[in-house]
Amino acid sequence: MQFDILTLFPEFFETPLKTSLVGKGLERSLFSVRLCNIRDFAYNKHHQVDDRAYGGGAGMVMSPEPIVTALEAIPSHGKRRRIYFSPQGEPLRQERLSSYLQYDQLVLLCGRYEGVDQRVIDHFIDEEISIGDYVLSGGEVAALVFLEALVRLIPGLLGKEESLSQESFTSFNPKEPSLLLEYPQYTRPEEFRGHRVPEVLLSGDHSKIERWRQERAMEKTKKRRPDLLR
Repeated sequence: MQFDILTLFPEFFETPLKTSLVGKGLERSLFSVRLCNIRDFAYNKHHQVDDRAYGGGAGMVMSPEPIVTALEAIPSHGKRRRIYFSPQGEPLRQERLSSYLQYDQLVLLCGRYEGVDQRVIDHFIDEEISIGDYVLSGGEVAALVFLEALVRLIPGLLGKEESLSQESFTSFNPKEPSLLLEYPQYTRPEEFRGHRVPEVLLSGDHSKIERWRQERAMEKTKKRRPDLLR
């Protein structure tokens, strides 16, 4: 899978792309990432990429010319989708992530300032995504969130593929596809400052452990995210 990231700050991605699972995936060529500096496609000598908004208002808006020129300069690679990150987009949820694995190429546009000219979104972008109900200074963080969440699903990246089915926002029972938060996890020592690991986890009875985990996951979800229960 090919990722092309359009940004005004390509240096923002230098360390994250070398770190943890993302770095390992790149080293193993399970996917690839290209960074494109939108400012390189500005027409004026000062490489200005923004301008005042028509109708007035605070802040600047990213101009359409350098963005579209950058989008058109990216080599097409098989089946692709162009994504823009903004608070106005469709919420990104775990169950949607696997649908992006069908694409050979994902082009990720990172906005700045007050956003991008609406004509870019209407005519040159396939999908607008939000990673939460809050505002960031730019789309770079959102692009990294999307990238890391998605590449974890690429076969061969995780050491234990079954761990994907035991994380938050997954279902214990495919016939009852409620999305649950993950159950509590414990490790050694058995007792830490007077607090013990639940006895059931030390029992060796896998059926009891599985039932306990389902119950704890359901309790946590009902308390913190009842909206996930269908």
